[in-house]
Amino acid sequence: MYYADIKKVDIANGPGVRVSLFVSGCTHHCKGCFNEEAWDFKYGKEFTKKEEDYIIDLLSKDYIEGITFLGGEPFEYVNQKGILPLIRRIKQELPNKSIWCYSGYTFDKDILGNMCKNNDETKELISYIDVLVDGKFVLEKKNIRLKFRGSENQRIIDVKESLAKNKVILLDKYMN
Repeated sequence: MYYADIKKVDIANGPGVRVSLFVSGCTHHCKGCFNEEAWDFKYGKEFTKKEEDYIIDLLSKDYIEGITFLGGEPFEYVNQKGILPLIRRIKQELPNKSIWCYSGYTFDKDILGNMCKNNDETKELISYIDVLVDGKFVLEKKNIRLKFRGSENQRIIDVKESLAKNKVILLDKYMN
């Protein structure tokens, strides 16, 4: 897996002060994407144990709320395989840190409906995520007043609650 950037202090992609990992590689190619260079799966640098250790160190700070994965597309299969070891470590070493993820794939139709049925990595990955912002960016539905999302079709989903209740549960406090 390659990554485009690691932001050690991010307040735009989830609540509180967060660390953000921008992965490389995306097949959605949304019109108006803010990060087109990250469509290329080889853009940026290779993600290694060194970067994983660096992120764990950043997350260990008391003022850091959690981590956000975005891109690119974290749910591209090659990126799932790259992210999983890091997420496992976060859950083991820093279990109180929240995990947010942005995906152009939809939670119910794409991730649960197709991806989870076809590979175990997706099932494991989604089980660790607290909040998923799902849906492709749609330029015609862009709204800069939205919290933590770029277009009105995107949803902010409480993954744990949604998995427990077997239906999509939105985090209403962020949807307005």
